[in-house]
Amino acid sequence: MKTVLMYGVLLGAAAASGLTAEEGIFSYPVGRFEVFMLVENQGQGRSSLLIGADARDIERYVPGGTYQSETNTFLIRTGEKNILVDTGFGGAVFDHLKALGVDPAQVDAVLLTHLHGDHIGGLQKGGKPLFPRATVYLAQEEREAWASSANTVAALAPYGDRVVTFRPGELGAAAVELLPGITPIAAFGHTPGHTLYLVQSGTERLLIWGDLMHVQGIQFPRPGVSVTYDTDPAAAAAIRTRVLEYAARNRIPIGGMHLVYPAIGTVTPQDGGYRLIPPSPLRDNGPGRD
Repeated sequence: MKTVLMYGVLLGAAAASGLTAEEGIFSYPVGRFEVFMLVENQGQGRSSLLIGADARDIERYVPGGTYQSETNTFLIRTGEKNILVDTGFGGAVFDHLKALGVDPAQVDAVLLTHLHGDHIGGLQKGGKPLFPRATVYLAQEEREAWASSANTVAALAPYGDRVVTFRPGELGAAAVELLPGITPIAAFGHTPGHTLYLVQSGTERLLIWGDLMHVQGIQFPRPGVSVTYDTDPAAAAAIRTRVLEYAARNRIPIGGMHLVYPAIGTVTPQDGGYRLIPPSPLRDNGPGRD
């Protein structure tokens, strides 16, 4: 197998076209599980998509009105199963899986955080499932909300009865595991059924929070700021604030689909908001980080 970037190794902020399959991978151990953050693409976003941001905060946290944008997926290797969380656009994710020695036919489960195109674009092509053995899991609320969407129907149809829906549990409440070591948590707001996945092995945990946050430079220090992609901006801000407080209080590392590389870290309170601290010894003094 080719060498991949392992825990604690930092990439430069390369353009998407300049990343090799190995360079778009960050490995993070969670107990006996291996979790890999996979970069689907990188680019630039603009502050015009922010909702509820003060002009002074934009100037401070999003200088020049632009920020580094990223789309990620996560692979969890439990020792028994290969579990993919979201599929991105269906591009680089397959290169990354190959670099890790995982054939798409070896993916046992695909967990969907929600049904936006940059999360389900890799499910199918030409009506054929791109993960031919996988069971696809998503929140019942999310499937119902997008039931009339042609793109959603097309993405899920090739999996037939291997599409399984569930009701995610509430943050902080006793919840039922969806798969061994993986618990779904409701985080409705970005979309009607947006779901987080708490990964736990032994005493170690990682909360993969999907699209809870898009612009980390401003949304960590100002979690009340939402984006135009949010179906319900107020609900998205409320659950983002709750999750940040919960993750900080319980010292649960987080990972996100639109955080920038390594897209994993711990949350700590700072000046009325929060900051993200990358895994030690990795440190990067970019916006929204330590």
